Amino acid sequence: MLGFKNLFKKKDKVKVSHLPEHGPVDENGREILLQLENVDITFGKGDHAVKAVKNASFHIYKGETFSLVGESGSGKTTIGRAVIRVNPCAAGRILYKGIPISGKIPHSLDREVIRNIQMVFQDPSASLNERATVDYIISEGLYNFRLFKNEADRVQKVEKIIGDVGLLPEHLTRYPHEFSGGQRQRIGLARAMVMNPELVVADEPISALDVSIRAQVLNLLKKFQQKRGTTYLFIAHDLSIVRFISDRIGVIYKGDIVEVADAEELFDYPLHPYTRSLLSAIPIPDPQLEKNKVLFTYDPSVHDYSEEKPSLQCIGHDHYVFGNSGELEEYRRTRDANVPLKSITIVSPEEMAKALAEEEKKSEEAELPSGEYILDAPVRDTGSIWYTVGSFLLPVLGVPAWLIFKKHHYIRNYKACKKGALIGLGVLGAIAALFCILLPLALI
Repeated sequence: MLGFKNLFKKKDKVKVSHLPEHGPVDENGREILLQLENVDITFGKGDHAVKAVKNASFHIYKGETFSLVGESGSGKTTIGRAVIRVNPCAAGRILYKGIPISGKIPHSLDREVIRNIQMVFQDPSASLNERATVDYIISEGLYNFRLFKNEADRVQKVEKIIGDVGLLPEHLTRYPHEFSGGQRQRIGLARAMVMNPELVVADEPISALDVSIRAQVLNLLKKFQQKRGTTYLFIAHDLSIVRFISDRIGVIYKGDIVEVADAEELFDYPLHPYTRSLLSAIPIPDPQLEKNKVLFTYDPSVHDYSEEKPSLQCIGHDHYVFGNSGELEEYRRTRDANVPLKSITIVSPEEMAKALAEEEKKSEEAELPSGEYILDAPVRDTGSIWYTVGSFLLPVLGVPAWLIFKKHHYIRNYKACKKGALIGLGVLGAIAALFCILLPLALI
């Protein structure tokens, strides 16, 4: 009888991990947790296909914060969703601890990836189930992977993590709509961190929060990193924030990784023009300095890739830049000079006023025939609206006045008369055309 029972006795399954305990190690002895190798991500098919990410390559070391920055629509979130296996890769591969996790993989490996890689979403309102209590939202991962011994152990884990993110145990019985935006983001963070993941993809977790709450969420992320050694892929578009939380930064532009370097290295030596434009957009706390700041604008037409295609290459100092051989050589010489680069130019108020006056003068000169120059505006060159009104009502007089003012360089008066006369002539022309159409009809 005992033998018969033993025959049908359910044996305990021995869990076999597909992932090694540690990932590969580089030449400096640092463990590489995540690698992207020539990753392409495409949406749509055929003629309607859109390549959102092109040949993206970078790696993330264990225990570090790697920030991915760029303007909206550049492909940051697309890469983050590819890491958690939501977006498929059209080409290339993604490796976690040296094991490929992109494409078709065994179900057991997929579960391990889900268990070890979590994501904190940008919009806390859309990422939380409004019909579920906070207790269930946080516990869902624990239930799916059976990460608790008994009910008491589950409750203890949930209450501990809710306390770690700055909320109270009584909040567990409430629903997401009962919380503020900052509290919802804390719930989303608790949901991810209760799984004790090795890698967290933080997709702009503070962009939807006000300034006072942002620091609290960032401090929470830092606290978990210090306690658990968590690795972050931090996605953002604001370089002023990522500088102080990142170990390394990658810059992406329209699907291309254009620059990767240590945080301080990138801020001191921004080599790619797009990186410099992002840095110049960082606001300055001093209003006077901000007022007199000259922005560095990125123009993609400065690159000539017709003969040689660009690629992401290391130019030394663990600094990677996207470009062809000529550009890379120039970037290398600039970096080897070891002189920090300025992305922000501050001009004095006098210089700013002079520059604005010159721009205004050039714009006015452009409206005159070639060879004529605008002199200093005469005293009576007011450009009053009455010139426009008079020329509109009496365009026969407005046209001669327009020509006289132009000849004597009364530019403002000339523009006013020209505007009124043209509108007046247009109205008279419309009335005449209408009269010519209606007159034959009236005679019939």
